[in-house]
Amino acid sequence: MGEVRRPPARRGAAPGRRLLLDTHTLLWWLTGDPHLSPAARRVIAQPSALAFVSAASAWEIATKVRLGRLNDPQGVTDSLGAHLRAQGFRELPITLEHGRRAGKLPGPHKDPFDRMLIAQAQSEGLAVVSNDAAFDPYGVERVW
Repeated sequence: MGEVRRPPARRGAAPGRRLLLDTHTLLWWLTGDPHLSPAARRVIAQPSALAFVSAASAWEIATKVRLGRLNDPQGVTDSLGAHLRAQGFRELPITLEHGRRAGKLPGPHKDPFDRMLIAQAQSEGLAVVSNDAAFDPYGVERVW
């Protein structure tokens, strides 16, 4: 995987932005894909940024690989935890509150993975790093 590396966090630095990476953002970051916007690349690369990856993203990646809708030649589905640790990203588990909130979200948006990310961003006060404007009606900050 043509993985980009985040610089290590500076000791004693004030915590920066709290980010939740959308699944495509995570994959584009890990592979150095040029589809990742310069603004997204900058905010993720900030050593003080706290970047989270939802358990929903692992579920989405594994599901899409299984269905043949996503190529996984480097086996990221089996080594995602190692990739996250190498980047200094934090795992974000799905809690009962996240599930309750995702299930009660209004509106027509039907993607269960996005609904979970929206609920997690709302619950945890995270900005979502995504090119998907479907997040915008839900009152979460979106960086792109």
